[in-house]
Amino acid sequence: MSTVSAYAATSATDPLTRTTITRRDPGPHDVAFDIHFAGICHSDIHTVKAEWGAPQYPLVPGHEIAGVVTAVGSEVTKYKVGDRVGVGCFVDSCRECPNCQAGVEQYCTGGGMIGTYAGVGRDGQPTQGGYSGAIVVDEDYVLSIPDEIPLDAAAPLLCAGVTTYSPLRHWNVVPGKRIAVIGLGGLGHMAVKLGVAMGAEVTVLSQSLKKMEDGLRLGAEHYHATSDRQTFKDLRGKFDVILNTVSASLDLGAYLNLLTLDGTLVELGMPEHALTVPPSPLVRMRRSVTGSLIGGIAETQEMLNFCAEHGVRPEIEVIEPDYINTAYERVLASDVRYRFVIDTESLRQP
Repeated sequence: MSTVSAYAATSATDPLTRTTITRRDPGPHDVAFDIHFAGICHSDIHTVKAEWGAPQYPLVPGHEIAGVVTAVGSEVTKYKVGDRVGVGCFVDSCRECPNCQAGVEQYCTGGGMIGTYAGVGRDGQPTQGGYSGAIVVDEDYVLSIPDEIPLDAAAPLLCAGVTTYSPLRHWNVVPGKRIAVIGLGGLGHMAVKLGVAMGAEVTVLSQSLKKMEDGLRLGAEHYHATSDRQTFKDLRGKFDVILNTVSASLDLGAYLNLLTLDGTLVELGMPEHALTVPPSPLVRMRRSVTGSLIGGIAETQEMLNFCAEHGVRPEIEVIEPDYINTAYERVLASDVRYRFVIDTESLRQP
């Protein structure tokens, strides 16, 4: 066992504080690596605040993790000391169910994927995340970060990146497709960049026009305010795919009417209350409402390679660990353009 510094939540209401946690010694198939950067995802805040159920405290969040390998187990074949690696939203799964066998481990039916934090590992111990100095993970759940992507920029790709890449790929977004992105935040800005890189015509649908300049700079061809009801008249029947990246309660009927024949609205956000789906816009144009959850290991690696090839990077603000609580407040106030990334150098110090 080794001891590393970390920032942990001790309750749903208290601020995160610096502490120490233990990491297991690398087993035969394990990769140990120093964490250099960890992204702050809104999911971290939901979990810390017990909005998705009561986690076990103390809790170290963080599932957008990038770093450098320091040790490998005796039977590891994929990585070596000095490699640039990352870990995303999960660190294990049953490995045996049909979904795991198919490479979509995020949909594991053999007990569910084991989250990078707030989960329980095979050793029976709670998993602790990336707001820390180091981590040990089975090699099959570690990603290789291409040299073209800086480590600080790589971290958010491991959640925000693959969460938007996966549905774009699954619903066959290719050149000529017309897609809309609801919300221009941590997920939304990645959806815009990835959609553009895939050759789609991208439109941002946002509550207001205050981020319009950013949206167009990121590559969107069009930007519309959903607070203007004329938007829903002008864009009726326009889109093949709509990605909803926000966790607000929306009038789904209005958005479904923006889809073309056989169009699909993909839910990525996790709103607190159930969404009402009216049947008429579905039936009349054979439209669909569906959802998507992150991506499997192979698809996440594919996404990293795609981003390296196409120069896709998240827009980030790098912070020190002692700024985490302020960063949480700013995320809740939508005051970040567009992802906070923690420089964990001070947590790697003795």
